[in-house]
Amino acid sequence: MTTLAPILVFVYNRPKHTQQLVRSLQRNELAAQSQLIIYSDAPQNEMDRLAVEETRNYIHSIKGFATLSIIEREKNHGLARNIIDGVTTQINRYGRIIVLEDDLIVAPYFLQFMNDALEMYKDEPKIGHIQGCDFTNDDSLPDTFLIKWTGSWGWGTWKRAWKLFNPNGEELLKQLESSKQTRAFDFDGNYPFTRMLRRQVSGANHSWAIRWNASLFLSDILSLNVGKSLVRNTGFDSSGTNCGGGDLYDSKIWQESLPVIKISPIKEDKHARKIYERYYHRTNCFMAKAIRRIKRTLKGDFGA
Repeated sequence: MTTLAPILVFVYNRPKHTQQLVRSLQRNELAAQSQLIIYSDAPQNEMDRLAVEETRNYIHSIKGFATLSIIEREKNHGLARNIIDGVTTQINRYGRIIVLEDDLIVAPYFLQFMNDALEMYKDEPKIGHIQGCDFTNDDSLPDTFLIKWTGSWGWGTWKRAWKLFNPNGEELLKQLESSKQTRAFDFDGNYPFTRMLRRQVSGANHSWAIRWNASLFLSDILSLNVGKSLVRNTGFDSSGTNCGGGDLYDSKIWQESLPVIKISPIKEDKHARKIYERYYHRTNCFMAKAIRRIKRTLKGDFGA
């Protein structure tokens, strides 16, 4: 029998979101056979302390998994450092992992799909990432496909792939620019991933995900993605540090089993890439941004 990948969950100060995520995981048949490892970050300030304590009280009460391990940070790490350290530690121990943040909800067959995919492609060096979320909601996508891009909402990987992760954003940016790949990295200029990386380098953000995305992109490594979403992000309610309002990236959760059928040959699905390019163009062009800003203003949201 295949050993199931441990589930890493990163939580901070959102007890209700954490409960939603755990309840959705518990609805997975494989939950009872899976290791759950929770990383709880320490409060950044006194304002967050009560919510962090409430979250910690809840996670200690969790049942329904084969084992429960809790790592409570004594000092605030921040999301990026917490994830990089946690993933590195656990993947070196177990060889493969499934990673979730506290603002996600997963489908009843999420764990089955992730474990099947991690097993099927464990020895395929050209695939380095499994992504369980689709926010394009495009019915023309195949159930599973390969793409040169990594999402961070419900994902899994192997030790062999995580070795390619370069935490040095400055080095990644130089490689993208010197190899003239910035436009391709940005989905033909339709989404500012390069700008996100520049902002990480300058300290304007601390994103680990943009560095993981760039690391695999520069290594010409593909991600196995789903055309029917097994994950929904509920964090676009201004409760998190990196998510604003709106339902721009909302997903319809697929409630049925999603079989993992081996893709051959191992190459990027150009149709899927075009769908992402069109989606990002539609949602990030000047007019789309202007309309969203007007709608937020009408609602009384005067944020950036």
